Amino acid sequence: MNRRDLLTAAGTAAAAAFVAPAMAAEHDHHHHGASAPNAKIAATALDCVKTGDACLSHCFDTFIAGDTSLAVCAKKVDELIAACTALAKLASNNSPNLVAYAKAAVAICKDCEKECRKHADKHDTCKACADSCAACAEECGKLS
Repeated sequence: MNRRDLLTAAGTAAAAAFVAPAMAAEHDHHHHGASAPNAKIAATALDCVKTGDACLSHCFDTFIAGDTSLAVCAKKVDELIAACTALAKLASNNSPNLVAYAKAAVAICKDCEKECRKHADKHDTCKACADSCAACAEECGKLS
């Protein structure tokens, strides 16, 4: 197993660990006519993790091919994955620290979006990541 496969598998496992509780909470609340209070934030954060994993994997592929033009993108995406993984967990747990954390997550999402937009015309994975970042930042902005 190479590094890319390991990181992809780890990201997928992390996302799955957060999706199950969020979906269970959604399911439990669905019977009562309401959804989990932060389900939309958790969903957008998990989408960032998913698209970020794909983008980071693409960056690694370009590195292997000898092209380092996506190096800054890879760094921003790596930060995004870490931040949005935590954001999804805090949202799923309805953490009292969610609002404060979301402010930092917005900044990280916007940094990643800005960098990914530079490559969006040439790389579909960068465009998907940028779009996901924008959606997550917008959803987090609704908390304040």
